[in-house]
Amino acid sequence: MKAGPFVYLGGQTALDADYKIVPGGIIEQFVQAFGNVLATLEHAGGKPSDLVDVTIYLTDVEDYQRNGREIGKLWREMAGTEYPAMAGIGVTKLWQPEALIEIQGVAYIAGES
Repeated sequence: MKAGPFVYLGGQTALDADYKIVPGGIIEQFVQAFGNVLATLEHAGGKPSDLVDVTIYLTDVEDYQRNGREIGKLWREMAGTEYPAMAGIGVTKLWQPEALIEIQGVAYIAGES
C-alpha cells in the first residue's frame, strides 16, 4: 500500500510462483521471502535502500540465529550494506503451516508524494 512517499509492504512468506512454500530450511525461505519483499518494493517504484523498517517473524528464532552469518551475507547480496531499523519476533506459527519466516517492511521513496 502506498501512502504518499511511504510504501507499506505486507508480510511476505517464502511462497514461490506456484504459491507453495519453497523447500529447504530457514536460509532458502529467507531468500524467497526477502526476494518477495524486494520484488513488491520494486513494483512500487522503490529499491532496497528505500527500506526504513523491516520486521521479521520467525517460528524458530534460534535457527535464524544459528544461520545469522549466512543470512546477513545473503541480505548484503540482495539489498546492499545499508540496513533499516529491524526487529526479529518469535511467533508460534504463521499463516502457511510450513512457513518458517515472514518479512514485512516499510519504505520511504524520496521524491514521491
